[in-house]
Amino acid sequence: MRATEPEFQQVHPYAAGIDIGSAEHWVSIPVELDPQPVRRFSCFTADLYAMADWLKQRGITTVAMESTGVYWIPLFQILETSGLEVRLVNAHFVKTVPGRKSDVLDCQWLQKLHSYGLLSGSFRPDNQVCVLRSYIRQRDRLTKSASVHVQRMQKALTEMNLQLHRVVSDITGVTGMAIIRAIIAGERDSQILAALKDPRAKRSIQEISEALKGDYRTEHLFVLKQELNLYDIYQQQIEQCDQQIEQCLLTFESQSDEQLSPRPKGKKPSRHAPAFDLRSHLYRIAGVDFTQIDGLEALTIQIIISEVGLDPSRFPTVKHFTSWLGLCPGSRISGGKVLSSKSRKVINRASHAFRMAAQSLANSRTALGAFYRRIRSRLGAPKAITATAHKLAKIFYLLWTTGKDYVDTGADAYEQQYQQRSLKNLKQRAKQMGFDLVPKEELPQVS
Repeated sequence: MRATEPEFQQVHPYAAGIDIGSAEHWVSIPVELDPQPVRRFSCFTADLYAMADWLKQRGITTVAMESTGVYWIPLFQILETSGLEVRLVNAHFVKTVPGRKSDVLDCQWLQKLHSYGLLSGSFRPDNQVCVLRSYIRQRDRLTKSASVHVQRMQKALTEMNLQLHRVVSDITGVTGMAIIRAIIAGERDSQILAALKDPRAKRSIQEISEALKGDYRTEHLFVLKQELNLYDIYQQQIEQCDQQIEQCLLTFESQSDEQLSPRPKGKKPSRHAPAFDLRSHLYRIAGVDFTQIDGLEALTIQIIISEVGLDPSRFPTVKHFTSWLGLCPGSRISGGKVLSSKSRKVINRASHAFRMAAQSLANSRTALGAFYRRIRSRLGAPKAITATAHKLAKIFYLLWTTGKDYVDTGADAYEQQYQQRSLKNLKQRAKQMGFDLVPKEELPQVS
């Protein structure tokens, strides 16, 4: 007699599934809770509150929905405010669950999978952090939009054969903007323009003067003026966004009342940093000075905290943290054979911030910089960036969970430690093969 297969046990008996749309949402609940278990709701706010009331009246405790564009955000916030547990499910994960759903609606399939505990929600920080994240993402969009107008200013200068970018490192710096504004004001004398350079500029007045002898055509000057005005507008919007970010940071509870230690030598604040003391705010709400870590400045840490939140317990171990970031090696294994160890491809702003920080260490005289250069010489720059970002994420998690301080040992100490580790491995390998590894100066002289 054939044994009967055990049935799946329901993990969430009072679960609902919602299929998100731009104009309407379809909701499914267990059939025993309502004669009409599948209902359609419009996307208007009143209908969303009606949906939340109906789910609570039917005893629903948890809801699963697919992430579709930004249409899920209003509904997610309303359901969460109503006291329901809401899980935002990646559509890719739903597709990989085996089963047929051709004869049911998407909302019924989501409700069925969620009731058996087969769906895991995407990570979402606390609501207070989500508010901060919205401001920071808006600031990032404004910065990217401003960079477009910088490129157009550069194009207009090139069309007039003004080689300003060859004598200054950044045309939006003090020297570059002073010269551009003088050109817009009508100045054409290259000597007078070059004399506007900042005292810290490395190029001489003569070199800058030679680069500013060009063909000042009216149409290109018009384009330059318009792009400069648009760039200034975006800078004003960024300043307003920074003020809003500061007000938002003031609402966070303080985790440390200790005085922040002075900024380490050699670590200058970014030119694009906000006007307020962002480093002190981040230290107050996190209780850790993450700027001690080489490559991580206040703006980078602001992005990371806005994406991962302030609660390290959401990531049980450092492996969970680096896996969510997509920085750890992959583990595609079949039949005991490693098929691939490439890191996962993820769209993650925190991961991108760690990668940018890793790339900035390419020429630094730090232990992390030495690590980056060693990996780059062996595997190339892309893998070196990922490996260094992985190490940065692990150091970040260690400070996040323990509150310890980070001390850089320096590039020389790292190289010495790596040499000792390599020598130890060589001695062990020689011993396994029945040999002894002897230093060159201790070899007996041959007569």
